[in-house]
Amino acid sequence: MNLLKTEIELNIRFSETDAMGVVWHGNYLKYFEDAREYFGEKFGMTYLNIYNNGFFTPIVKSEINHKKPLYYGEKLKVEISLEFTKAAKIIHHYTVYKLKTNEICATAKTIQVFMDSKTMEMVLNLPSFYVKWQNKHKKLQ
Repeated sequence: MNLLKTEIELNIRFSETDAMGVVWHGNYLKYFEDAREYFGEKFGMTYLNIYNNGFFTPIVKSEINHKKPLYYGEKLKVEISLEFTKAAKIIHHYTVYKLKTNEICATAKTIQVFMDSKTMEMVLNLPSFYVKWQNKHKKLQ
């Protein structure tokens, strides 16, 4: 699989946990959002870049496999990778680690599609600006 990768470390906040001090499952999606934003900044393809080129990229599918709990006060690391594809979508893979022990706590995947910001219709082909960006980063691997 042809992937572009990075990682981000995050603190687990009290507001992200349940009464037992365990990270509530829905907050993993927020961690993935933080990772995507960091990824976009690092590799030069932010949501604003996409929007300024006339597109939105809504998530149409997300999958999470929870392996071990994370607790309030711990730190986590999210490894994020982009799967290069010719389809008009963005596929990210995630691995969430407990930072102190490097244990895998979750694995996940999200799929986003390109939607024209004027017509609000999904596009069938990857936009040319994104193809150019992908090709540049494939060469850097």
